[in-house]
Amino acid sequence: MAKLILSMDGLVLKEIVLSKERTTIGRKPHNDIQIDNLAVSGEHAVIVTILADSFLEDLGSTNGTCVNGKTVKKHFLQNNDVIELGKYKLKYISEALPGAAKAADFEKTMILRPGAMRKPPEPQPPATAGAPHGHVDPAPAGASPKSHGDTLVGMAAPAGATPAAAPPAPAAPMRRAMLQLLSGANAGKEMELTKPLTTLGKPGVQVAVITRRPQGFFITHVEGANKPTINGTPIALQAHALNDHDVIELAGVKVEFFYKT
Repeated sequence: MAKLILSMDGLVLKEIVLSKERTTIGRKPHNDIQIDNLAVSGEHAVIVTILADSFLEDLGSTNGTCVNGKTVKKHFLQNNDVIELGKYKLKYISEALPGAAKAADFEKTMILRPGAMRKPPEPQPPATAGAPHGHVDPAPAGASPKSHGDTLVGMAAPAGATPAAAPPAPAAPMRRAMLQLLSGANAGKEMELTKPLTTLGKPGVQVAVITRRPQGFFITHVEGANKPTINGTPIALQAHALNDHDVIELAGVKVEFFYKT
């Protein structure tokens, strides 16, 4: 499990385990990590931890938030990153995947343009017994150039990851979770949620993540002043369970979450 090491002038003050989905940092007492210093805003920053990944977001602080000497608004934390808040430092330690293993097992964040999403397939007869499962396009890592204006951002899953308890020949295929664009020039195009974590939105504007868990799919707000809405209602700070045909709206785009049989 990831943790933070709080220090000042080289002196370690405490260690904080990132056991919560949201860990707030600030001067006010209600924060999970309280730093009583005038250089730190009352509600300075937040760290959102989902599965083995942690995202840092500055909450509009007066003096800003730095990571490794660079001012950031939002940052995907990596092992040994140092968050700087005035004279205080928070070193991020993640033991989920050590060094080379992480580089080998994970691809860098890849951005999917809406145009890279598949068009809805033509209706086909139901598959007969013994026929292969529904076709799934390979992950388009590296297939499309990166751009800050993209609407959908995906994160690659661990290489070769398979469900631990999955039988070699399941009697019935699991339901396929899909996203379909409902607005814009690419309305109608679909993307299958095949990864443990998929990021939606526009960096610097509004970002949320959809995670796949044993209980189903959940969406969590990561970045932006406004939270995403589900069927017109803003989600809470905690992860929100997605139901079939929920309509998600964020960063000016509407997408529908649904299960495909």
